[in-house]
Amino acid sequence: MASAASLLLPFPSHFSVGTHKCHNDAGVTSPVRKRHLQIRASITATRLKNVESLDISPTPCEMQPADPDFYRIGYKRDVRAYGVEFMEGPDGFGVYAKKDIEPLRRARVIMEIPINLLLTISQKKPWMFFPDFIPIGHPIFDIINSTDPETEEDFRLACLLLYGMDVSSNFWQLYGDFLPASSDQCTSLLLASKEDLAELHDPDLASRMEKQQKEAIEFWEKHWYPAAPLKIRRLARDHERFLWAVSIARSRSVSMKIRIGALVQDTNMLVPYADMLNHSFQPNCFLHWRFRDRVLEVLINAGEDIKKGDEMTLNYLDGAMNNMLMERYGFSSPTNPWDVIRFSSPAKIHLDTFLSVFNISGLQDEYYHNYNLSSEEDRSFVDGAVIAAARTLPTWSEKDVPMIPSMERKNARELQEECLKILGEFPTTSQQDQLLLDTDASISKSREVAIKYRMHRKLLLEKIIEALEVYQNRLFF
Repeated sequence: MASAASLLLPFPSHFSVGTHKCHNDAGVTSPVRKRHLQIRASITATRLKNVESLDISPTPCEMQPADPDFYRIGYKRDVRAYGVEFMEGPDGFGVYAKKDIEPLRRARVIMEIPINLLLTISQKKPWMFFPDFIPIGHPIFDIINSTDPETEEDFRLACLLLYGMDVSSNFWQLYGDFLPASSDQCTSLLLASKEDLAELHDPDLASRMEKQQKEAIEFWEKHWYPAAPLKIRRLARDHERFLWAVSIARSRSVSMKIRIGALVQDTNMLVPYADMLNHSFQPNCFLHWRFRDRVLEVLINAGEDIKKGDEMTLNYLDGAMNNMLMERYGFSSPTNPWDVIRFSSPAKIHLDTFLSVFNISGLQDEYYHNYNLSSEEDRSFVDGAVIAAARTLPTWSEKDVPMIPSMERKNARELQEECLKILGEFPTTSQQDQLLLDTDASISKSREVAIKYRMHRKLLLEKIIEALEVYQNRLFF
């Protein structure tokens, strides 16, 4: 039986996989959530992957085709998807390739979302909405106008989302059925209880989240007071509803510069369908605004070789440590190449030797694992955590001064001991955390991601210890 995607999102008659014209120009700045990345639209030799992609969704075998209504509500409003299908599993949605896609010299469009379906607000006053669907005089605009331009962008977008979901026959009233509906489904720490935040074993992160929860609740209490107009009170009858809207705005929004006619605006926006793409540190897609048609496009990077069943991904926040990903999006990774361990030991290892042992190439901000120079054993061992180790371990490097193997081993052992000391400060081990996740069937989403966060911290430390052991064994006398 054909999938829902093939039934409801067929290729247009004018569409050809090999010749579809891409409107992306070389050198265009493409936004990925809150970060702007430079995309080179060329087919020069693709850099060897430096980390394993983070797959925060279940494996494809656990996924099922999305409800046909999920396609229908967008297709009737000019959303188009080419060669991809939406799949749903226990942990939410993902976007997967329906067929093999050969690498091309230019980026290829796989999704088009028109402006009339976006929730968009400018980042600076005067507030401008695209589309402008709030009627003149509606009190929700007074609430938006009262926000701090610098710090409360999520509150503004949350207000737009709540209003859009309240308007009869509005697209977001329908699309909202496919968003995580409550704290039981949403991983955002804004919805976490104090007990769940304690499971992070990170007092700084827990404190920041409690502060943000308090600010959101105070904002709701200020504007959703008992005497507020009914048209406002019904948008968020309790602070949990407002916290949910803020968590959706925070975890699913993107920031980008768009052009409407002659007007160029820096905006924050919620993008339906594109918000179902999961995160990867090695993304194969990016976002682009096609101003002539007022359409937001999802494109595959130039030179990407996509196989049927591969997941389409974005990089939500380039260069972000796990605590930043956790704070904004509610997930972390044990192979995050940007995660950091703060060492206090004066011991240092020789940087160039460590990089050569694991065949890590590139500048510090662009480290990648050179698979062509690696053995089969190294290919399975070196991942994002080893890249993170190369960045976070205390190192020294002087051009003409060689390292002394005996001193390197001594320093490596001291760093291993410090990692073990940090691990010993946690009340649980990574094995105990994994057992807890496997055995507690009633665990809440926020508690689950909190336990994963601390477990990923421990797994990084364990990987660094293991990498330092390999480093010592490969040093020449």
